[in-house]
Amino acid sequence: MAFNVTWDEDTKRYYETGTRRVVLYPKNSDGYGDGVGWSGVTAISETPSGGEETALYANDDKYVSLRSKEEYGGTIEAYTYPDEWAECDGSAYIDGSTKGVKIGQQGRKTFGLCYRTKISNDVDSDDYLLHFVYGCTASPSERSYATINDSPEAITFSWEFTTVPIEIDATGYEDKKTSIVIVDSRKYSKAKMAALENLAYGTGSTKGKLPTPAEILTALATPDPTGQTGSTGSTGSTS
Repeated sequence: MAFNVTWDEDTKRYYETGTRRVVLYPKNSDGYGDGVGWSGVTAISETPSGGEETALYANDDKYVSLRSKEEYGGTIEAYTYPDEWAECDGSAYIDGSTKGVKIGQQGRKTFGLCYRTKISNDVDSDDYLLHFVYGCTASPSERSYATINDSPEAITFSWEFTTVPIEIDATGYEDKKTSIVIVDSRKYSKAKMAALENLAYGTGSTKGKLPTPAEILTALATPDPTGQTGSTGSTGSTS
């Protein structure tokens, strides 16, 4: 007898890997600033917390399970960082636009992030997830400098961050908040994903910006000139 549930079908053996195209958006009084490419990022770890259970009992049995609010945070690891990261890391440049003299123990600026992770399978590897993170602040981190020896290693910087969620402002979620939005390229056409990435990265004279959840939905709802609504790769459907 054949089951309705299937496993390990061709083209559906998916796995996720990689971190690339990291963009930093420092926040100022007018909102999130222009996107800045962040080279040298080796890993971004997402570490949700909270959501802990409080069990209630009645009639000598477990009655209901309540869950606390979930918090979202993570860790950024990198070999280097852009100048714009300084204010997010509690530093400031005191020599104006030259940015060659930096002091520490200053205020920590809020920031947002955008980055891509790859989705691959046994046939194709062109699909990806686009992550947007909001309301981040970074904690102080250790830096360890060691003498150069016969097995030199580059310093890996690491920062833990926490977030404050923002309004989602989408139909059915008007009163909800989130710190993370993830867009799956398998569900949208290449043209729609390109429109969203053009918004996030910038093109020509237009600077990249961190789109809100509502702006992400608007970009993905823009009519596709090709008439396609989903991924056209060998791994994706057209729905």
